[in-house]
Amino acid sequence: MKLKQYLAKFRRLQELLVTTFLGGIPTLALGPQLRNLIYCSIFAKLEFPVYIQNGVEFIGANCVEIGKGVFIFKGVRIDARGQNNRIYLANKVAIERNVDIGCLENTYIHIDEETFIGPNVCIAGPGNIKIGKHCMIAAHSGIYANNHNFADPLELIKHQGITRKGIVIEDDCWLGHGVTVLDGVTIGKGSVIGAGAVVTKNIPPFSVAVGIPAQVIKSRICKELVTSVD
Repeated sequence: MKLKQYLAKFRRLQELLVTTFLGGIPTLALGPQLRNLIYCSIFAKLEFPVYIQNGVEFIGANCVEIGKGVFIFKGVRIDARGQNNRIYLANKVAIERNVDIGCLENTYIHIDEETFIGPNVCIAGPGNIKIGKHCMIAAHSGIYANNHNFADPLELIKHQGITRKGIVIEDDCWLGHGVTVLDGVTIGKGSVIGAGAVVTKNIPPFSVAVGIPAQVIKSRICKELVTSVD
């Protein structure tokens, strides 16, 4: 047990040293190239080429895998610390500014190829989260794979524990600005979720859903898609 604790502390020290000295180097000063060369020592996997802007924070980088052609922009925070965690960013994923991706314990967050995560999005475990290929998640959306228990009014909510069912967003989905996806939900392939919607139950493939809670208003298969939801 003590050996594991020492190893964890050593990895965190190594991570802090590398990201502190290289994380703030501006883009115009060859920062991305230097980060590519040195960051591979702290990640579970880092393929080339990748583009990591200055001002990106990594915690538990030894549990993070990053594929080829990934773009991570300024202000992003990726936190994989904890037991049995894994965050995987597949080839050509783009993570825009100020995105927060976080685990707790026993969490797997998988973002598949060519998916775009817009600015100020929050993606949070501890339930597993799978986002498919070619998805577009617009700014200020939240994907939360946990829920607090609150059945006992005499006990503090924070002491009543949480549930964790997980979230799946299948390939080619578009979530408009400010969408919230709650725990236990699957959004089917090719679906469109309108701006500001709160998704509390499963959405069938190729659906257009809007509102609080999100309701399916049409199918992309048999009806014309609305011109804009963002």
